[in-house]
Amino acid sequence: MVQATYNLLGTEYDDATASRHWLTALAAHYTASDQSRIAIAVERMRHCYGNQQVSTGESAARHRLSTADILLELRMDADTLCAALLNGCLDCNDFSIATLRNQFGDGLAQMVQDLAYIDQLTNVNRVIATKDQQEHEENLRRLLLGIAEDVRVVLVVLAERLHVMRIAKQLTRERQIKLAEDTQRVYAPLANRLGIGQIKWELEDLVLRYLEPEEYKRIASYLRERRVQRQEYIARVVAILEAEFIRAGIEASISGRPKHIYSIWRKMQRKGIEFEQIFDLRALRVMVKDVPSCYAALGVVHSLWSHIPQEFDDYIATPKGNMYRSLHTAVIGPEDQAIEVQIRTYDMHRHAELGVAAHWAYKESKNHDAEFQRRVVWMRQWLELKNEGEHGEDFFEHFKTEFEPTHIYVLTPQAKVIELPKGATPLDFAYAIHSEVGHHCRGALVNGRMVALNYCLVSGETVEIITQNNMTPSRDWLNPHKGYMVTSRARHRVRQWFKLQDYDRHLNEGRSLLERELRGEQKLSLDKQLDRLANHYRLADGSAVLAALGRGDLRIEQLLHQFTTAPVNHSEPPVITRATPARCAYSIPSIQNNKLNNTMVVMVAGAIDMMTRMALCCNPQPHNSIIGFITRGRGVTIHRSDCKNIVNLPPHEQERLVEAHWTEVKKP
Repeated sequence: MVQATYNLLGTEYDDATASRHWLTALAAHYTASDQSRIAIAVERMRHCYGNQQVSTGESAARHRLSTADILLELRMDADTLCAALLNGCLDCNDFSIATLRNQFGDGLAQMVQDLAYIDQLTNVNRVIATKDQQEHEENLRRLLLGIAEDVRVVLVVLAERLHVMRIAKQLTRERQIKLAEDTQRVYAPLANRLGIGQIKWELEDLVLRYLEPEEYKRIASYLRERRVQRQEYIARVVAILEAEFIRAGIEASISGRPKHIYSIWRKMQRKGIEFEQIFDLRALRVMVKDVPSCYAALGVVHSLWSHIPQEFDDYIATPKGNMYRSLHTAVIGPEDQAIEVQIRTYDMHRHAELGVAAHWAYKESKNHDAEFQRRVVWMRQWLELKNEGEHGEDFFEHFKTEFEPTHIYVLTPQAKVIELPKGATPLDFAYAIHSEVGHHCRGALVNGRMVALNYCLVSGETVEIITQNNMTPSRDWLNPHKGYMVTSRARHRVRQWFKLQDYDRHLNEGRSLLERELRGEQKLSLDKQLDRLANHYRLADGSAVLAALGRGDLRIEQLLHQFTTAPVNHSEPPVITRATPARCAYSIPSIQNNKLNNTMVVMVAGAIDMMTRMALCCNPQPHNSIIGFITRGRGVTIHRSDCKNIVNLPPHEQERLVEAHWTEVKKP
């Protein structure tokens, strides 16, 4: 929250003394050049306004300094502070837009002009407070038009409104109500859309103070009475969490979270509950370094205390419209007291507090620049839809789709974070833990309740896999229409399992197939021939040759040719030729068998006419077991099945593998 204490001296000091003192506060945050520009702006502002007063009863100079002071607390750049100081100076007889351009440049001059235009629409001194909701929405749209060129203009407007609300206690009751209504309808929503939590929360609290003074006093009194007890309780919970985070290897900062009176009142109104029933009266904020750590911290919190499912919100997976990102959960903590916990990264926290202002406060980071651009683009698109008569809700749906995450983060019962693609299921989770967990999976519990194995997991959920020793994979799991698995890792592990389970059947089928084709004398030397063929095809042994035959990896014609030809001379490499264009759309390297007048070519997924090429990393030969890898725009690359690049292929790339084997064709 922006502090209500100023860098300014009290009203007992004159404007000149207050101005000089305020300028000394700039040294810690601005360069000498920036300080000089701001000092000139202060001098021009004081010369312009002299002893004039504004409708709040304060001097015009102090009013401008107070606005600039709020922007100083937000660490806005020098031009923004200058614009706040010079706002309204164009009404002075000896101060023109040309003077502004000459002294401060075109950019700042444009900001002051925009502020003058906005002031005509929403004159702070006159205070607009119409009861026509559509007119107020139009006012909001017009205000937003001010950021089309420079969002800092609206930040100045918000800072000025915050200052006016802070000193409104000295105004008449009628004016307080008008100010509060206008702030509630226009300025607080505007701060929210720009993601500036610091200003939004204070504006909303001040609105409640003037519109519902009795409720405001009652809630403020409750908070004061229980503050010491609440702080002691929070300190105990923080100590427990710190110890658990250290044990889990999570670096985190934990603190009690300040409570906002307006949010408490609104929740009481919305849910029809009393003050004592509000979960987030005891509130914590956990800040960590990255997104996986957010979910790891969530897992620790949920492993310590029972969480309240309906109070969980994942604004990391689905950010709010103003780009707010955080995990919100509520748990039943020590002494059966409800605690609300917010978990976010340090970067998320900066943007939650400062919104677009973070672009200037942390302008050294390119990540913040990107986030700022996303916010401004979103606002401009919202404006365009408004101009075309579209509804804001329609755009928000578009926004959610555009920035929809591609991955989810779920937790094991031990609070370990597992990252999976969006749409992943409990089976994907099980195989991400270990192949054996997946093979023996018979069910899954998500947040303590049984779900189907094709249930789509959501970020933040805790998943427990139920296993049983006699359970085995189902072939239905490989059916893409049934949605049991989306990760290539899980599908690959299931295919491998079936391949191994069917080994004996493939072995027997291969032996039967070969023995039916062999003559009597050939059967007598079968084992010796198989050993030779295993060496030729670089397989483990003769049984592997028969299993490959039974699976279809080798064809009976290939083996019969080897039985009728002399042993392969491995000292002389086979001649590499290319298949004819009629055979394939792209030249396929092939092996010529001179004696049989046949040519070996590659068949991919049952087709010969495929655009393929041989991998240089393993240089597959016709006696090798092979596999295809679908490239991006270059057809299929053929690798040896035992190629290290295939064996070490990342799980997300394994779905691009395709079956391939050698086959013989007549030479043209």
